[in-house]
Amino acid sequence: MASGVKPRVKVPKSASAGDVITIKTLISHPMESGQRKDSSGNTIQRSIIWRFTCDFNDQNVIDVVLAPAISTNPYFEFEAQVPESGEFKFTWYDDDGDVYDTSKKISV
Repeated sequence: MASGVKPRVKVPKSASAGDVITIKTLISHPMESGQRKDSSGNTIQRSIIWRFTCDFNDQNVIDVVLAPAISTNPYFEFEAQVPESGEFKFTWYDDDGDVYDTSKKISV
């Protein structure tokens, strides 16, 4: 389990029906590739976020599969059309089995 993992999300609090909004996400995560060695010469265990999803009212907005070469603290910025009031749910999947999630509501 990676330590200090913290998801952050920016979603507007309100929008008009049909508006396209910009969503920004960042998760604090070391994204260790499993290729580096510690000071004793031992390989540091791999620990990466391998998948990120965003759903709005239980409908998928984005689903991304990440590769081991992704940088530390992955950042995503994307647009979504908002047809109605609801809740965005953001989920990050760690390859060690941990799942990090958060949600944000938006009013139309």
